[in-house]
Amino acid sequence: MSGFDYDLFVIGGGSGGVRAARVAAGEAGAKVALAEEDRYGGTCVIRGCVPKKLMVFASEYAGVVEDAQAYGWQLAQGPFDWTSFRTRLNAELDRLEKVYRSLLKGSGVETFDARATIAGPHAVKLSTGEEKTAKHILVATGGHPVRPDLPNAHLGIVSDDIFHLDALPKSLLIIGGGYIACEFAGIMNGLGVEVTQYYRGAQILRGFDDEARGLVAESMRESGIDLHVGTNIMEMAPAGADHALSHAGTGSDAAMGATAQDRQVRDSRDAPQTAAGGPVWVKSTNGAERVFDKVLFATGRDPNTAGMGLEEVGVSLGRRGQIVVDGYSQTAVPSIYAIGDVTDRVNLTPVAIREGMAFVETVFKGNPTKVDHELIPSAVFTQPELGTVGLSEEAAREKEEIEVYCTSFRPMQTAFAGRSDRALMKLIVSKASRKVLGCHIVAPGAGEMIQLAGIAVKMGATKEDFDRTVAVHPTMSEEIVTMRSPMRTG
Repeated sequence: MSGFDYDLFVIGGGSGGVRAARVAAGEAGAKVALAEEDRYGGTCVIRGCVPKKLMVFASEYAGVVEDAQAYGWQLAQGPFDWTSFRTRLNAELDRLEKVYRSLLKGSGVETFDARATIAGPHAVKLSTGEEKTAKHILVATGGHPVRPDLPNAHLGIVSDDIFHLDALPKSLLIIGGGYIACEFAGIMNGLGVEVTQYYRGAQILRGFDDEARGLVAESMRESGIDLHVGTNIMEMAPAGADHALSHAGTGSDAAMGATAQDRQVRDSRDAPQTAAGGPVWVKSTNGAERVFDKVLFATGRDPNTAGMGLEEVGVSLGRRGQIVVDGYSQTAVPSIYAIGDVTDRVNLTPVAIREGMAFVETVFKGNPTKVDHELIPSAVFTQPELGTVGLSEEAAREKEEIEVYCTSFRPMQTAFAGRSDRALMKLIVSKASRKVLGCHIVAPGAGEMIQLAGIAVKMGATKEDFDRTVAVHPTMSEEIVTMRSPMRTG
């Protein structure tokens, strides 16, 4: 390791960065350091997958008492205690962060609780003033939620802020139609918040199978979420305030007649918001004017690359600030690599972990390894859940002739309790090869089911392979192997 302080310096203590650091040090024997400016565990553990899923669990208990009564149990409904839940949630996140720190220490990784920036192809500068050198640098800084370019956008909160609310709002407006927006709509609705959701597109969950996302939208409305598609926010201001400084539209300052005060307010929109002030007045594109206790912007995420010195040393960035890498996660600077959401390839925690493992195989184990980004199963934790792998019906139809096998039904458990919930099981099959090109499930536990279905689809299973599999009865998932006749072809 001549001339360098470390073989590898990792910037970012999220799932991908920690895995790469641990494996490089523990299995490859490299001298490794890692810097994290916030909390170890990153977006997934601290402000994403883990706390969000625990909130999903909490929200799903809302209907348990009513269902139990239908099954003969004499139970009484009580109120949800946000303070108690949040206290326990924070304790769990603290525990997980300690686990991450312990894993790094146990692998021999030196850690720095500091912001790190790129000072050269082999140099990292820490916010403590120290400068370290490394033969290889791995950037795994993840991403952050963004607010729209809208006057007074600072009045709204973003997904990171949800976990820090002192109290649940009585009413909440969610702006957006992606998985984060839809998941939090279900969560907050289940916790007793009056939820309204605006999405500018024609249907929520763009990019997912049309039939599946349609059922999710229908289920959201039936559960009490006031979902409006083809609708966006035009203006917002503190409730009761003079709205003169809020101008319709999201155009340029000149077009909007924005004042210097407007611009200053807008420019502060990315400042940390843990408890935006009081109620917010909102005017939407459909002409409605309403007041909400909170407004949540779930309008996208951008990579964390600003101010890191990447372009100064020759690293190429994309339009949204993402680091451009090749199939081996290598940037335009040979000594600098990047993995995870900061590359904006497939923004999923397990993908970041795989990219970290492949990086170690390539750089430290002499085994050049690319990550296969095709046919990755994923789940959206709406209520009901949406699990998917492979092509949607729409995407598959553009490629070749297909058969569509689909069934929708009322699950036994909730039907008995008198609920109108519906589930969907759908297979997209190639007419030519008979391979299952896509599998889509909308049902309770769809995330668990799609993990196993994903194995079959990834292996190239045909429809006949599914047909040969004996059903597990009575289950919802048996429908995946009992559909015999296609509903649509072409």
